[in-house]
Amino acid sequence: MSIEAVVWDVDDTLFDYTSADRSGMRAHLVAEGLLGRHEVVEDALGRWREITDRQWARYAAGECGFQEQRRDRVRVFLGEEMDDAEADAWFQRYMAHYEAAWGLFPDVLPTLEALAATHRHAVLSNSSITVQEHKLRALGLLDRFEAVLCAAELGVSKPRPGAFLAACEALGLAPHEVAYVGDHPEIDGRGAAEAGLLSVWIDRGTTPARDAGDVVVHRIAGLSELPALLRSDTRFGAPSTFG
Repeated sequence: MSIEAVVWDVDDTLFDYTSADRSGMRAHLVAEGLLGRHEVVEDALGRWREITDRQWARYAAGECGFQEQRRDRVRVFLGEEMDDAEADAWFQRYMAHYEAAWGLFPDVLPTLEALAATHRHAVLSNSSITVQEHKLRALGLLDRFEAVLCAAELGVSKPRPGAFLAACEALGLAPHEVAYVGDHPEIDGRGAAEAGLLSVWIDRGTTPARDAGDVVVHRIAGLSELPALLRSDTRFGAPSTFG
């Protein structure tokens, strides 16, 4: 049976999150006069990403609210006691720099256009609807997707099969009728394959590959390769292209 729909990851798949995060935080540190606190700018950027991942995991697990995790990111990063209003203001100043750096990868729009008449489209992200709908709207992509599903609202996150199956259910399709495209070889690639979807790993160079074992994960170096892969649908009996 042919692939009827493509479900997409967002960050570092469609949206160049890594570049925007680094550029936005660098500009924010300069504006806040904080660059001198860090001997190496990359160390500050890496620490911000680490704190972000830790606090977001708390939010995804239901341990804190959305706004609370933002405030705690600021407090931990600065190592300062701040009231809610101060933390919110700092984070909003950061967001202005971050959003100014937002952009799509150059292969995104041509690929979506190439698949517009042949495939349905949805999003599955380990983020929240609040974040991703705003982002997709700002990037001019939101109307291209029938559904946007996020872990914070689903109560289940990738790589657990339930997240991928929820996306299939939202489209009214069986897993073998759906392809999933994401940038992480384990969370996206292996997770989608084990849930029964056609799994496509877009290797943006952000995460190194690992052995896929007995699941088939198709590696592509750019989204321009996706239409041909979907037409061939070589999931059954095909060797893994992981790595």
